Amino acid sequence: MLTETIDNISVTTKANVYFDGKCVSHGITFADGTQKSVGVILPAALTFTTGAPEIMECVAGACEYKLVGSESWTKSSAGEKFTVPGNSKFDIRVAPGFESYHYICHFG
Repeated sequence: MLTETIDNISVTTKANVYFDGKCVSHGITFADGTQKSVGVILPAALTFTTGAPEIMECVAGACEYKLVGSESWTKSSAGEKFTVPGNSKFDIRVAPGFESYHYICHFG
């Protein structure tokens, strides 16, 4: 099911801006202390590193991603998720001319 709204959270109003503005996100915290981020990746090819495991949920647009050890790219579109192991990295790309990749990053 596609997440459209998130209720009862605190939002960090200062954006996290990465890769010269090609990725912008905001941290959110739930009452129980759970943290996530919501953001957008503009057309680009980027490499992210992880500390904790992450689940990337696409809420609009699409991307292709490649996990460490994989030779192939996998598409992720609205309503789909992919998991990235902790202490790892992954490549992500959004094709020029396509809608930006809008996501929720679930940590842990």
